[in-house]
Amino acid sequence: MAIVIIRQDQKIALWKNALLKDDSSLKVYSYLEEHPKEEITMAVIWKHPAGSLKGYPNLKCIASAGAGVDYIFEDPTRPRHIPITRIVDPLLASDMSEHVLAVILAHIKNLNLYKQQQVANLWQPVEYTRIKDTTVGILGLGELGALTAKDLAKVGFKVQGWSRGRKTIDHVTTYAGKDELNVFLTSTQLLVCLLPLTPETEGFLNKSLLEQLPKGAYLINVARGGHLVDGDLLMLLDNGHLSGAYLDVYHKEPLPTAHPFWNHKKVHMTPHYASVSDTDSVVPQLIENYYRLENGEELKNKIDMDKGY
Repeated sequence: MAIVIIRQDQKIALWKNALLKDDSSLKVYSYLEEHPKEEITMAVIWKHPAGSLKGYPNLKCIASAGAGVDYIFEDPTRPRHIPITRIVDPLLASDMSEHVLAVILAHIKNLNLYKQQQVANLWQPVEYTRIKDTTVGILGLGELGALTAKDLAKVGFKVQGWSRGRKTIDHVTTYAGKDELNVFLTSTQLLVCLLPLTPETEGFLNKSLLEQLPKGAYLINVARGGHLVDGDLLMLLDNGHLSGAYLDVYHKEPLPTAHPFWNHKKVHMTPHYASVSDTDSVVPQLIENYYRLENGEELKNKIDMDKGY
């Protein structure tokens, strides 16, 4: 048995060293080096090159090194019979929650606006909004969405969440299914997208949905770029229906320099870094699943292949 690491972000050595630091008896290879493909039983991957999962005759598990798995389904050459696991990590969820809180506070306290005014040498105080008067809606109540909702409620925000299936979260008003989506949207001032990206949620943040938000609402997308129809967002920003948007994820990353998001005054951006897997926190669950494979046991954090998450 052996592990191969497949990713394109110059972090292969980091993950290889982290795995070996936790268990020096492991056999771990980079997909870029010569390695015995017949020995590979687990592939630890992140946004792998299409086709790179082929040629491993004894592969038994495709392990995403992050919470998302949509990029795996986008590879038409992936072996369809191999189970896929994802990361479920308290640090990943808490990092996301902290990031969303920071983005919301920057918006309701006008910090983004004041930065623009500073550059333009403008002194124009603007009325701010209090936490207790702000309703935040969370789209998606999985591990990241649920913790974000709980944490925002603890701070004092009015928090509501929507998911495909019914969820119950203390101090959070929850909605479920298509029939309750409109009620959720029309009462949301700041919309936070934390949905998984599936064929059903691709393009979910479109004109039809965003127009159901009250005038002056603010969009925060920290899920996947594929959720958003870029042109629809730009139209609703330009016509004043939305007051602004914060984006951490994009259809193509890095975002092309010619994209209109770069220079739009109502769009605030970060480079897909809201929440990043920490190797020390994540590696133990990868190794546990590795030995579960060896012992023929059920894998932890295995995704539902039909749902896509």
